[in-house]
Amino acid sequence: MFTGLIEKVSKVENITFDNYGAKVYYRADFDDVKIGDSIALNGVCLTVTSIEKDIFSADIMKETLNVSNLKSLKKNDEINLERALKINSRLDGHIVSGHIDTTAKVIDIKQDGFSKRIKFNCNSDLIIKKGSIAINGVSLTVSEVYENGFEVSLIPETIEKTNLKNLKIGDIVNIEYDLLGKYVQKILSPKKEETKITLEFLKENGF
Repeated sequence: MFTGLIEKVSKVENITFDNYGAKVYYRADFDDVKIGDSIALNGVCLTVTSIEKDIFSADIMKETLNVSNLKSLKKNDEINLERALKINSRLDGHIVSGHIDTTAKVIDIKQDGFSKRIKFNCNSDLIIKKGSIAINGVSLTVSEVYENGFEVSLIPETIEKTNLKNLKIGDIVNIEYDLLGKYVQKILSPKKEETKITLEFLKENGF
């Protein structure tokens, strides 16, 4: 699990693709990470498969490439990195699983005082105004919701510390909807088979 608070913006050292998926190499100076640990790369939870000094590698499955913007990564692209949440840490941001739901396209960028407003086009059924959303792994608050999209406002700290500063109109980003919204949709949707997820279950588990 992650919080959506980006720890580092790094660069892709190399990425290779084949018929089975992809392998990405990136630089990070995390000194407490070992092989098998999870690191979110642009919001995608990936397992560390090798460490050589400060170069980490991870394998990317075809399914992950299909649903995320990692299929477009190139050498020297900037990426957001976050290590998995520690149980004894403060939970800033919101609960992020690192499992990408979809991608969205940037359709408008406007400066608004010291903040930057960015509008995205995507399915907005699971998005609510003032709710949480993860964009390229960054925990953000939704400022507006539209029929086929939503908008967020970035403060200077977020712009400076993440790769969202590089976004241009037409760019594709990874989207992870708020976990609670997905559970609620599951409960309320027509059921082909009985589910054990109930409102009582969610309350008992802290939602």
